[in-house]
Amino acid sequence: MSGEGEAGRNGGPPGDLYVEIRVREHPIFERDASHLSCEVPISFVTATLGGAVEVPTLDGSVELKVPAETQSGRVFRLREKGVKPVRGGPTGDLFCRVMIETPVNLTARQRDLLREFEKLSEENNPEGSSFFSKVKGFWDGIKN
Repeated sequence: MSGEGEAGRNGGPPGDLYVEIRVREHPIFERDASHLSCEVPISFVTATLGGAVEVPTLDGSVELKVPAETQSGRVFRLREKGVKPVRGGPTGDLFCRVMIETPVNLTARQRDLLREFEKLSEENNPEGSSFFSKVKGFWDGIKN
């Protein structure tokens, strides 16, 4: 801050004031200028069938609507839920990356249901997902 420091020697003009600020990392948000980003865990069921999840913001929680068939890593933009600049300007956005949580500590019944689901999924799509089809094609090409 120009001219806000200590008085100069022998009645000279005051010097400049230097202020050093360190911003601690936030446990939820990462900041990029006025924009914020965070990871939001969602269940396998919510990702598959769609639903709503609560997302934290600087002003409290908001509801994020997750469409059916959402893939892990998809980023949703919440406009004007970021940081309001001190010197004016538009409020930044909040970018939420959804991460699908893999169920743990499954019961025997849950495991059986997931195996049945996998079997039904293979019957409906005998070629497998496009990724695995590409991998199979790659390895088949190497063998020939």
